[in-house]
Amino acid sequence: MYASSANISERQAAPPPLAISTVIFALRPSESSGRPTLWIPLVRRIREPFLGLWALPGGPPSAVESLQDAASRNLAETTGLAPEYLEQLYAFGGLHRSPGQRVVSIVYWALVQPTEAAMAAESENVKWFRADRLGDLAFDHQHIIDYALGRLRNKVAYGSVAYHLLGEYFTLAQVREVYEAVLDRELDPANFRRELKASPEIVETDKYLQGGKHRPPRLYRFTGLPGLDPDNRSTP
Repeated sequence: MYASSANISERQAAPPPLAISTVIFALRPSESSGRPTLWIPLVRRIREPFLGLWALPGGPPSAVESLQDAASRNLAETTGLAPEYLEQLYAFGGLHRSPGQRVVSIVYWALVQPTEAAMAAESENVKWFRADRLGDLAFDHQHIIDYALGRLRNKVAYGSVAYHLLGEYFTLAQVREVYEAVLDRELDPANFRRELKASPEIVETDKYLQGGKHRPPRLYRFTGLPGLDPDNRSTP
């Protein structure tokens, strides 16, 4: 009995384990309407706790890598993705977020373009889900995803983060579809187009989107993305 009590005391005194998780947002067409909607890749738990439930991709960092390197490595191992936009979101360390043992999670969030998302590895234990149709998730991962979605909606309202969800060239209608998917509401097409064309960072090209039934729309470029968003304060 004494040894058991001592072991419990030692576990309680030890620092909690550290884990890295990542919320990955991408635009994929809705299965019903075909319009772009937000999707997230999840991994199926293959051990307890929460055996069989879906969770965010993640795992512990090694002793010789930064937190961001650990997030990048884990994404590559689980999904095959290497997103250019990878930003530290928040630290989640509630006392009861993991049964039996407290775990502190440093959570990152990433944005990938549709072409990148289409090449992501999928298997029986790695699948994409619509962000608004996730069902029951392991741990507190629904809360984490809600937090990340709130951050995305806040940033899309004032920054250039939306363009990380598009390719290099895009139509103005495609930009509006990104905003509507993220904000989950319709926007006035005429007003939105007017605001975009007034932006000095939106540059029209001599290219047009081909393949439609009507007159092909002009393609544009966003000139404010040399790499990560200027307001991205990613922490290594």
